[in-house]
Amino acid sequence: MGTVVDDAASVEFHAFFERHYAELARLAHLLTGEADAADDLAADALLALWHRWDRVRAADRPVAYARGVVANLARTRIRGAVRERRRIALFWPRGEERTENPDVAGVVDVQEALRRLPFRKRACVVLRHAFDLSEKDTALALGISVGTVKSQTSKGMAELQRLLGPQGDPRRVHAAMAARGGESGGRNR
Repeated sequence: MGTVVDDAASVEFHAFFERHYAELARLAHLLTGEADAADDLAADALLALWHRWDRVRAADRPVAYARGVVANLARTRIRGAVRERRRIALFWPRGEERTENPDVAGVVDVQEALRRLPFRKRACVVLRHAFDLSEKDTALALGISVGTVKSQTSKGMAELQRLLGPQGDPRRVHAAMAARGGESGGRNR
């Protein structure tokens, strides 16, 4: 008898998929501006719906729920793209920003050491020291707590100091990242 229920749910979901896939893909395209990502987001949303299909089909408005899932996935994708642009901007030289007498070797050493850090530590260190973001702004950008930012930044800086050896003085690390990423104002601690 379990297969009859499963078969009925499967048929019902398939009909829902056929009716709403194109609409959900269009929504994803309009939210992200990325035509190639729209199909993937719609498919990911429908996969998530399938895993919760018993709850979704019992909802008053399953299509509204599906749209919400697409919107959340699109938001996550956009945030990821913003974070990626910030990471690229940090290491991409900008013509209009110049630093007098940059420590090129120091910048290269810091970049290599940063690559060796786990992502979260690296992101915290970079946002705090290269972009001069406050702990709160860093937490918001990464979707983590302020306490996690403090912890990961502290651990990341300690690991950088270890990786860079005696020249890993925090002021030198900050100066090397600032020379590469540019100063953007004071940091609120």
